[in-house]
Amino acid sequence: MPAGAGAAVKGKTACVTGGNGYIASALVKMLLEKGYAVKTTVRNPDDMEKNSHLMELQALGPLEVLHADLDYEGSFDDALAGCDYAFLVAAPVNLTSENPEKEQIEPTVRATLNVLRSCLKAGTVRRVVLTSAASSICIAPLEGDGHVLDEHSWSDLDYVTAEKPPAWGYVISKVLAEKEAFRFAQDHGISLVVVCPVLTVGASPAPKACASVRASLSMLSGDEAALAMLKGIEKSFGAVPVIHLHDLCRAEVFLAEMATASSGRYICSSVGTTVVEIARFLAEQYPQYHVNIKQSGDDELLEKPRASLSSAKLVKEGFEFKYNTLDAIYGDVIEYGKALGILLRY
Repeated sequence: MPAGAGAAVKGKTACVTGGNGYIASALVKMLLEKGYAVKTTVRNPDDMEKNSHLMELQALGPLEVLHADLDYEGSFDDALAGCDYAFLVAAPVNLTSENPEKEQIEPTVRATLNVLRSCLKAGTVRRVVLTSAASSICIAPLEGDGHVLDEHSWSDLDYVTAEKPPAWGYVISKVLAEKEAFRFAQDHGISLVVVCPVLTVGASPAPKACASVRASLSMLSGDEAALAMLKGIEKSFGAVPVIHLHDLCRAEVFLAEMATASSGRYICSSVGTTVVEIARFLAEQYPQYHVNIKQSGDDELLEKPRASLSSAKLVKEGFEFKYNTLDAIYGDVIEYGKALGILLRY
């Protein structure tokens, strides 16, 4: 095991923002299972429809659910007070806004800086782990095949602004939020790691399916809108890069605990595939769902990835992915989909 990994956590406290969400609730669960005391934030702690799964997680260890609002500076002061690590997962998402500048981009940058100011004020936070998205890396005109994108790659904001691909305001918001976060961290001596996950799938404590899970199951569920999202990812990314939720959470904790890990960005992607490859896999493994291997618009779909998002930097630090095949990745998401009513039970 690399030096600094698996550090003792007795007496350590971690804060996870947006704890009732898909990624954040899985991260809260993992931290509690590792022995951390956890403080997490939601907009309304009394809303049991959104937070009941957090109450259930309290059986695993000390979990405090606090009110905070991304729009207000100082709102996260109580949650971050006394914390050793901060996991910034919550972020504004408004993919259908008619005014992305005011309703997606500015709120995302403002929210990121608001939480970082609270981290600074706490004075105890050893490392901040900011969850961004791979869309900050790979939305750019890519000609030909064989592209390998790494942490030095940034989405081309001139291209995004001109072409306005789906959710273009979200793409810009992630790029600008990352850059402002790094500037703030450098100015104030904060140890900051940014994790850029790709399409994230897998079972979560959250009782509501996020868009990525719906997309990953779309060829089994018949959800055409979710399938369109999956095809849109392939078109924009030059592939369908996937990460299992458990591996993403493991990577975030690894990068927080690993004292020798360098600050900066880390791509989190374990499988690079295509819509066609996923269709073939699902048709073979789950014949009861009658997957249509010949997807509509096949002439535009890729037979093999044109681009790869490399997690070599993360692996070089000593991290090992546990879910690095489609079979492993889809193992629990099928049952999760059934439990949430997305998939029929056969």
